Amino acid sequence: MKILLDTSVLVAALVDAHPAHERGKTWFKRVTSGTDKGLVAAHSLAELYAILTTLPVQPPITSSDAQQLIRQNVAEKLEIVPLSSQDYIQVIEQLSEIGIVGGATYDALILRAAANAKVDLVVTLNEKDFRRVYPSLADKVVAP
Repeated sequence: MKILLDTSVLVAALVDAHPAHERGKTWFKRVTSGTDKGLVAAHSLAELYAILTTLPVQPPITSSDAQQLIRQNVAEKLEIVPLSSQDYIQVIEQLSEIGIVGGATYDALILRAAANAKVDLVVTLNEKDFRRVYPSLADKVVAP
């Protein structure tokens, strides 16, 4: 099974203090153990770095720690799915047609990567928003 992990699940899996750590870790282990094929949207790498370096945890996650976490746990273990410039244009057109604005745009980019990769599941802690911004993948969106 091909499973794309959203940024929210990756944060939960990598940060012990996260309230959803165990749920995120379960899915993360599933894709890194070889049980299933794990994927991540290229956009999520930058989003993950931004979140990890600003999380209010003690001790704080430094920029070098975040970079190392991402490289060793995500970039080296999951398939990174990039988007083309045409993908960005089409996502914006789709969002405009259904009236979606704001930060949900980033969720739609992650889902476009999932659609391009033909994944079986998208695992996110934001399943309601994901289903709303990309209705054609709503049946593949699950919460950990």
